[in-house]
Amino acid sequence: MKIDVNGLTLDYELIGDEDAPPLVLTPGGRYARDAAGVPELGAKLAQGGYRVLLWDRPGCGASDIAFTASSESVMNAEALVGLVGALGLEDVTLAGGSAGSRITLMAAARMAANVRRIAIWWISGGPVGLAGLAWYYCGDQIAAASKGGMKAVVELPSWADQIARNPKLRTILLAQDADAYIAAMQRWGKAFAYSDTSPVPGMSEADFSTLTMPVLTFRSGRSDMAHTRETSEWVHRLLPDSSLVKPPWGDQEWNYVSTFPEDIAGRRGRFERWPLLAPMLLDWFGS
Repeated sequence: MKIDVNGLTLDYELIGDEDAPPLVLTPGGRYARDAAGVPELGAKLAQGGYRVLLWDRPGCGASDIAFTASSESVMNAEALVGLVGALGLEDVTLAGGSAGSRITLMAAARMAANVRRIAIWWISGGPVGLAGLAWYYCGDQIAAASKGGMKAVVELPSWADQIARNPKLRTILLAQDADAYIAAMQRWGKAFAYSDTSPVPGMSEADFSTLTMPVLTFRSGRSDMAHTRETSEWVHRLLPDSSLVKPPWGDQEWNYVSTFPEDIAGRRGRFERWPLLAPMLLDWFGS
């Protein structure tokens, strides 16, 4: 389904009983809502009694994108707040992993009165982890635009899936001025800068303090350098009502799933083991 939010057309799906309490599931990276493991986890949560919203964030899947926000995370968080409002969802539960955990926290801080509970895992952080995000999301864009303009940008593998799903995205990208696009990517990359005052870019200590609802925080593996253990523990300490728990997988999980092929048709990918979270999530959401 499609809906216009903040001037962008967003792609989404609702699964489960229409009268069930709403739950939003947000994946990471620039992966679509149908990435392996995401709808499978959503289906288990719907079977557990929730009306689950799966959505493509701006720049992901079949949704549109813009480059006016101060950061990509701000754009996505504000899009989620707008989407929840446009769909008339009330007293929502939010769940997300990796980039999805960051967007979940940032969106919750913008609509705290409408959030019942939160669950987050694989919280990106640490100096090296965040530096990697700046390159992952923005570095190849700047390199391409500086060498070949926006025609080079639309040929990047990082946009191939989105353009195949939403050809309008190619038009949006080609309409950007290359110098302005580079400036936007520099701004978005800067937003990932590590800080000694907050574990999550885009979240201040004051933002964390507003999240007084119960939060289930999954502790990251010691070996996970993308979503460091210290980041998850720091987030837990800043949240007023957080429960820090071990995930249903071992310490090397991120390193393990990072070797998986990205194959939507074959249901393979970094999130394919997310359904393992379902029993713990359902037990905690219902407590």
